[in-house]
Amino acid sequence: MVDNKGPSKRKLMFAIILTPIFALGLIFLVLWLSLRSHNPKFHLQEFSIPGLGQTNGFQNSHIVFNVTARNPNRRVWIFYNALRGSVYYKDYRVAVEPVLHSHYYQGPKNTTVLERVFSGTMTASTVDNQRWLEFKNDLVKGTVMFSLKFTSDVKNRRSVWDTTEHRMRVKCDVGLGPDGSMLHHFRGKRCHVHFK
Repeated sequence: MVDNKGPSKRKLMFAIILTPIFALGLIFLVLWLSLRSHNPKFHLQEFSIPGLGQTNGFQNSHIVFNVTARNPNRRVWIFYNALRGSVYYKDYRVAVEPVLHSHYYQGPKNTTVLERVFSGTMTASTVDNQRWLEFKNDLVKGTVMFSLKFTSDVKNRRSVWDTTEHRMRVKCDVGLGPDGSMLHHFRGKRCHVHFK
């Protein structure tokens, strides 16, 4: 007579061993999905330099910008340890100023508007000849590219603990017309966020 109980006993033993392993894996997956954090998202809404087209460059011109910073997390607060902004034409720094002076907590699913006016300077006497010629050529072509950059030390806060602090760098590339206003296709453009 054939004993059919052997294979079913083995199946039962496999089920007993594998069920707790599967349950633990599922618990870890749910915890990882609920606790992992996403990087903040920055979008450029407005950027202009009204005095851009002057023949001698721009001296103490106002640089106006509007950037939205979004915390996409459901349960994670983002802690910014001050936020510094700077504007570059290629490798030449046109302006640098603080955007958020002190510590700032951004709540979950929150959008913060960073709207500031910087004072910027770029004239023939402040940049080397090569950069100045490139700037004047860009003006003639109709598009001058600038970079708006932000730096901050950032950490995430969950209900019980904080993560370690990381250096955040944000870069928003923007093209301006000869009149200093932002070209339409850069409006709402997402900025590059990098952590170190």
